[in-house]
Amino acid sequence: MNSQAFKDWSGTALAQVESALDAWVPAEAPAGLGDAMRYAVLDGGKRLRALLVLASAQAVGALTRAAGRDAALRAACAVELIHAYSLVHDDMPCMDNDVLRRGKPTVHVRFGEAQAMLAGDAMQALAFEVLTPVPVDDGSIVSAAMQARLCRVLARASGQSGMAGGQAIDLASVGTSLDEATLRDMHRRKTGALLCASVQMGAACGDLVESSPVWEALTRFGLAMGLAFQIVDDVLDATQPSDTLGKTAGKDADANKPTYVGLLGLEGARSEAEDLLAQAQSALIDSGLDAALRAPLTALAERIVHREH
Repeated sequence: MNSQAFKDWSGTALAQVESALDAWVPAEAPAGLGDAMRYAVLDGGKRLRALLVLASAQAVGALTRAAGRDAALRAACAVELIHAYSLVHDDMPCMDNDVLRRGKPTVHVRFGEAQAMLAGDAMQALAFEVLTPVPVDDGSIVSAAMQARLCRVLARASGQSGMAGGQAIDLASVGTSLDEATLRDMHRRKTGALLCASVQMGAACGDLVESSPVWEALTRFGLAMGLAFQIVDDVLDATQPSDTLGKTAGKDADANKPTYVGLLGLEGARSEAEDLLAQAQSALIDSGLDAALRAPLTALAERIVHREH
């Protein structure tokens, strides 16, 4: 997929996601809560997780059916809501204490700590509400079984086995030295689990069973890309300025947190990310999926590893 083709594909996908989020994140939530929620999730971020959902759904043919398209769009928005909630909470003084996110003040700086905490809580709940629509309310055609499956994948990646567990390890590891196996486990949970779940949710929209070779190959792709994303994040944190990143640069090193750059050095971390890209590309080939249908996944993998912010 050439650069223009990917730009066209991603532009269409992003427009769909932004429109749906704008419709589903309520401005009318009480006492200004809706304003904080919309500030946190709208008009910002790469939407990488949403794109992975939609690219994976396309790869397995889910987007050729109305039910698959509806499920995939809901899954894409739900994973973005979970990601946004995690950023709001991670940025708070009791966690990473950051003041800049996506090029603007963090939610607790803009709205106060209590409102930020509530906005994160509300977005977490809203993610699962988006995945479980009432048919008579909005005409959804996603089956109850599909809704339950998508909720299970997202919940597993978000909780103690995934993102929350990884954050707990991260906070407990400040000032300590981790070996590569422990650092890898932390990153696979904190960042990788939600990225991998994005791929799996897209695959689930095509009714793939979890024991199938295609599901296994896409899971290998998602695991490799999830870890590669965090390794590249560590590299960028050490090499790019804040105005490029849209968040405070060098913060992990200043906080004495373990990173891949600290463990392997810049070149070692870059080499590890390239190895993971090769693993991801191999997994896509092993899936046996049509090359044209999986092209957006291939392009996203390249962009994850070779991005500059």
